[in-house]
Amino acid sequence: MIALLQQDPLAFALAFLALLFSLALHEWGHAYAAYRFGDDTARRLGRLTLNPLKHLDPLGTLLLLFVGFGWAKPVPVNPMAFRSYRLGLFVVSIAGIVINLVLAVLLALLVRGLWALDPLGVALTSRGEAHTLSGVLALAFFFASSLNLVLAVFNLLPIPPLDGSKILQSLLPLSWHPFLWRLEQYAWLSFLLIFFVLREPIQEVIRFARRVFFGFFFG
Repeated sequence: MIALLQQDPLAFALAFLALLFSLALHEWGHAYAAYRFGDDTARRLGRLTLNPLKHLDPLGTLLLLFVGFGWAKPVPVNPMAFRSYRLGLFVVSIAGIVINLVLAVLLALLVRGLWALDPLGVALTSRGEAHTLSGVLALAFFFASSLNLVLAVFNLLPIPPLDGSKILQSLLPLSWHPFLWRLEQYAWLSFLLIFFVLREPIQEVIRFARRVFFGFFFG
């Protein structure tokens, strides 16, 4: 996304604002789902909000901008308070991912709409040969759509403490859960694994997801 800053600072600013809102919506989704299932931990800690400042993780946001994947500050939840433990764990864990996927689709549709309205302006702006309003908006929406797709794919990885690990956990035998919850204490090891061992495979998965997703919308 830093390449967009060099290409079009206004489009970068708009895409960055969309990123902040997307991160906030992702975490709000977890908090709201947990609240609906009977856990008010996030609400009591002020995390049942769309204020991005309550959800931002500075390192995770910077990595999204410079590396291509990252995260927000995890919403604290108490699964033991869920009215239905297994279903609550699944729904709360997948809520943020679903929101990011919906945003990615809506933003991609907006790009298609802008292209239909002003194909020349969008094309010239994307190539850096002009600076039209429709082109700037299309660039910003395209990058925002891509970032939402990245957030969804990255969080689907079954690596603690990412959402994917809890989605998988919700489907596994309950006798395994005490051990899996203890793994959360070693989240720092997971991030070392992600950045020093799995970084290139993860980026390849993300590149594949982008090709499939944007190939569907734009051919």
